[in-house]
Amino acid sequence: MRSTPPASRHWDGSPVLAHRARRSLQVTPDGVSRLLRCGQSDRCRECGNRIEWYHRSNRRPVRLHPHELPAARVPVACRWHVSSGVAHPAGDGSSWCRLPHAVVCPARDTPPSPRELAGLRRSLAVRSRRLIDAGLFTPPPASPESPAPRPSLCRPARPIVQLLYVRYLAARPVDEIQCVAQTRRRHRCTSPLLAPDAPGGTWMLVPATATSGQLALPAEVMAVYDLGRVPYAEQLRWRAQRCPQHAASPTAADLAVAEWEPFDPLRHHEHIHARLPAPARHPGSAGRARQGARP
Repeated sequence: MRSTPPASRHWDGSPVLAHRARRSLQVTPDGVSRLLRCGQSDRCRECGNRIEWYHRSNRRPVRLHPHELPAARVPVACRWHVSSGVAHPAGDGSSWCRLPHAVVCPARDTPPSPRELAGLRRSLAVRSRRLIDAGLFTPPPASPESPAPRPSLCRPARPIVQLLYVRYLAARPVDEIQCVAQTRRRHRCTSPLLAPDAPGGTWMLVPATATSGQLALPAEVMAVYDLGRVPYAEQLRWRAQRCPQHAASPTAADLAVAEWEPFDPLRHHEHIHARLPAPARHPGSAGRARQGARP
């Protein structure tokens, strides 16, 4: 006859494991990056190939090739490594390294790639052509040589926004900039940054001056959505691209990279508008955006 097992074991003799409380992962509030692993994968807008987004130590995003490469095949100036979710522009001493996608992007008219990376760029070009032929990717249209006539209604598709004393080029109109935080259902938040109960910026006409060493611009003034007069905390919220609700939750993760691009008056000259946008006509929008011109 089989003896009765002790209380610490099941009837078949297997040990009884103590119940462990489930722990939820959280993002460190003071961390450099809040981007989740599932939000890093993306496709290049220019060639359609896979990329991975990472943040640098200065919180600026960078696109890396999704696979590691042998360090011996990559020039020293092109080697990157990832440590604790942060990308660093140097090798870490190992035999493997990461590579910025801009070096091998087949859609960019950049100087010829290093000889060691020419084969990788050719394979990415072939993959882009296959995606285009299969209808899975549509390359962006080439900018026309002659400027198209501007419509009567001025509403910049990619406005120039000034915050924290820096000018950025937004990816969409001001009232359509979307929060990048993750909701409780693990989807991207659909709330806009321009909340009706939060202070907004002011449209202003500022001189379209170039930085030192650049040629003069044809336009004398340009329209800028200035957030310099709102509180400092609000400017940080816009820079992090978060709605007021998720700005108050520092542990909420991001599902996308903030879409701010540092504004260059020569590279982005087609997005310069010499007059203020037309005011919105729908009700309830009077408090969202205020227009003004610098005397």
